[in-house]
Amino acid sequence: MTDDRPNYASRCLAVWEGGPPPDDLAAARSYKELYSRFVWSGGPHEVRGPDEPPTERIAAYVAALLERWPNPTADEDDHPVWESGLVGNGTGPLVHFGVRWNVAEEVSAFAAQVAASMRLVCFDVSRGRLLS
Repeated sequence: MTDDRPNYASRCLAVWEGGPPPDDLAAARSYKELYSRFVWSGGPHEVRGPDEPPTERIAAYVAALLERWPNPTADEDDHPVWESGLVGNGTGPLVHFGVRWNVAEEVSAFAAQVAASMRLVCFDVSRGRLLS
């Protein structure tokens, strides 16, 4: 079976500090709370952006992902992995980022593995499920 989705579509992942939620529903609630606190300002299409720098653990997590797949360069319109880059998406105890569909399984598995090794929560926002 082939994947007919265009390679520019993405899957959204989120990683944060905290105890592991007991299930997908609790993880979705935790993500929404963190997103509204650290990213979204409340109005439609109003993104506050990073109000505070990422914590040490989130910065280390991002660095681990970037070691494997570097961030897009200024002249790269179509990065093979990151939907819009990874640097700058972390704020406080949360990082959320888009991964291209054509590499989503590989990147999601690696992202979850790194998160688990750092005792972080990894949540697939697009599918509404915890990754481990």
